[in-house]
Amino acid sequence: MPTLSRRTFLVSAAAVAVAAGPLTAVARAAAKTPKVLVIGLDGALLQRIKDADAPNLDALMAAGVTAPSSIYANPLAPTLSGPGWSTIITGVWPDKHNVKDNNFTGSRFTQYPDFLTRAETAEPQLVTYAVASWAPITDTVFSPKVDTRVSTPSAEYDTGTTSRAVAQLRDGNPDAVFVHLDNIDHAGHSYGAASQQYLDAVHTADAQVGQIVAAVRSRATYAGEDWLIMITADHGHTDAGGHGGSTLQERQTFLIATGPTLAAGSVRYDVKMPDVAASALAHLGIALDPAWGLDGRPVQQPLPDDFDALRGQLQTRVDETGIPAGLLGFTHTPPAGWSVDNSAMGTGGVTEWRGWSFTTDEFWTQAQRDQSRESNIRARNVFAVADGDEWNDKALTGTFDSTLVSPAHPVTGGRAATLTYTTYYRQESPQKGEVLVSYDGATPVSVRTYTADVPSRTETVTLQVPAGATTARVRFRYTGGNNWYWVIDGVRITQS
Repeated sequence: MPTLSRRTFLVSAAAVAVAAGPLTAVARAAAKTPKVLVIGLDGALLQRIKDADAPNLDALMAAGVTAPSSIYANPLAPTLSGPGWSTIITGVWPDKHNVKDNNFTGSRFTQYPDFLTRAETAEPQLVTYAVASWAPITDTVFSPKVDTRVSTPSAEYDTGTTSRAVAQLRDGNPDAVFVHLDNIDHAGHSYGAASQQYLDAVHTADAQVGQIVAAVRSRATYAGEDWLIMITADHGHTDAGGHGGSTLQERQTFLIATGPTLAAGSVRYDVKMPDVAASALAHLGIALDPAWGLDGRPVQQPLPDDFDALRGQLQTRVDETGIPAGLLGFTHTPPAGWSVDNSAMGTGGVTEWRGWSFTTDEFWTQAQRDQSRESNIRARNVFAVADGDEWNDKALTGTFDSTLVSPAHPVTGGRAATLTYTTYYRQESPQKGEVLVSYDGATPVSVRTYTADVPSRTETVTLQVPAGATTARVRFRYTGGNNWYWVIDGVRITQS
């Protein structure tokens, strides 16, 4: 019997289901041929898209998910196009693909290839196509394994990029397409994001997006196809014009995505830049191999997190002055089942950071820029932070000593369990971070200690569950003074 690819199996299995009876929306989508279109709008700000006359992008937002997010800044990488597009296209952050500027020196594209190359490697019969107004995307980021890579001549610019994309989608039979439009970024550099010219450039790009999407929908085979359409950007712009720095406006990006499994008119805060590549591959039916080391996860497969449930409880600033007055971004109230032990915590200090707090990137990074808070890239949506440095910016007594306590997770005694969590830790002595686990309310045992810098990453700790134990509770204790900070997110205990 010939071996079926995963993609062929999905479509064939769905065809059998069609014959069997009525289908859910997901099953109906699976019965069609999966295809992907990614459109990159260089330097586009989501808020300015909403301010502009952009009916096509507005319609896509109304039809699917809109997910604002933010990216890194130095020392991880500046907010430039090289690192930005490399992150979107490879599905990993700059600490992996190693693109730090627009020269791509030291890039690791062999280890972390673009998503079209991964698709071609997994399913060589797929037809892949990339066209860009900025040549390094198609000359450097996408590999020669992609079926067609086109760098539009500068004289044609976005007009030529659009016409080529339209022709390919209308007349060809591509499975995965990437299109890059550049003029919004040019307007930002020349006139600033606060200008009418920037809004005009958004309007022009919106019309080009409309032409490209219309080419998809006018395909003779469209009724039998399942298109995931994603619109994104590599960075933002300042009001005065320019990017590369650490302001939140320069660090802004977004994803607008439409597909049959994505809720119309929804807004998400758990989506990050590398998710574009992961979402494209998952939609094409390509299994995401953990060995690839992807940082992205499919937007179609959200992973609920306890801290994210606090989004609706976030408050505006109290003592902080650099954070915009109307921005909702912190709470001391933990989610259901969690608690914070501040019995040994000092008094006074900056209210927002007295003990463990629950916050967002947009809020926390603006407390003080350029102290590497922008490198907290792997926490998503709402996360927990202990920040002794910011707490000490107002009169206080005592030291920072706060413990974040998890719910009691069910476990089976006598078997190993795995504790996973996302962390980011910046050290200055005498600060210490300690992870402790207790079983059935017994004395907590230390399982990991932090006394040196730890970059943003997912930690995995093997737990030896005592015989007879039925629950495990995790504690994250931060002690220090006027030192640095510790981020925790995505805490889980699993047993196979």
